[in-house]
Amino acid sequence: MDYRVDVTFEPRYELLSSLHTMICRKSHKKIDLGPVWVKDTLSRITPDFSSTLNDMDVDSDWKITYLLAYLCPEEASPEEFLAWLEEKTPGDLYELIAVYSQQFPKDMGQYRSRTLSVLSSWHEQYFRKLAPEVIEGLRSEAQTRAAELAHQTELSVFIEKTTNGLTFLPKEGLEKLVLVPHYHFQPMNIIYHFGRITLCHYSARFYLGDETDFPPHDYRMLRALAEQSRLKILRFLSGGPRTFTEIVRHLQISKGITHDHVSKLRSGGFIRAHVDGETISEYSLRPEMLDVMHQKLVDYIVN
Repeated sequence: MDYRVDVTFEPRYELLSSLHTMICRKSHKKIDLGPVWVKDTLSRITPDFSSTLNDMDVDSDWKITYLLAYLCPEEASPEEFLAWLEEKTPGDLYELIAVYSQQFPKDMGQYRSRTLSVLSSWHEQYFRKLAPEVIEGLRSEAQTRAAELAHQTELSVFIEKTTNGLTFLPKEGLEKLVLVPHYHFQPMNIIYHFGRITLCHYSARFYLGDETDFPPHDYRMLRALAEQSRLKILRFLSGGPRTFTEIVRHLQISKGITHDHVSKLRSGGFIRAHVDGETISEYSLRPEMLDVMHQKLVDYIVN
């Protein structure tokens, strides 16, 4: 493997992830927190700020915000990150970004002001009131994975296990893959590539609230298998890696429905996504996860 791997977490990363989740709230059916969280959060923020969020998209400018959060001094708190960003001139930001990317906001000064305003409002109205168990859980996840990484000889296996099925292809110029656990956007992953580094904010797969005998992630695995088209996809992938187009042609159903099936299988951990930069080039089967699911059922039902 031609790049290094790092696992890290600081609360400012979850500041972005939580806001990312709210920006994508129209897709609330795909996230674990779901419509209840969306409704509750909207009741906490002002109508003006809610209107501002309605106009936001997960676009190229938002992608740059993830890069800046990474470039901020390592242990900076959310408040320190915002202060750091406020201190930077547009020229400073151009210089920082240019090392990793040649894609810049159209107006850096406007981008800086807008980003500061939105992040400050989100922090004040939502994030600073977040249950401390979320941050504690994410810190624990990062520490556990970092300890595993220190003794791992097969990095590809470690990456796939940590991210629940992602494998990152070597890419010219790529020096480091940074893995960051997140809570709000579970079970989805957020992947941004910036030449020398790739940032992957991955689902930490832990949950707050009422404990159940069968954890949400395990239940998601079970539900992912309960559909004929998804079983056909798994059988098709048993023959080797396939592109999304090949899967669509095999199923002979629409791209939208196929994408939904693939997403559910990915969330369940049954298929491996081969990532080239930010693009998934193909998918392959993780057959060992079928044994994992079988053992979870046996442990629950029999043991």
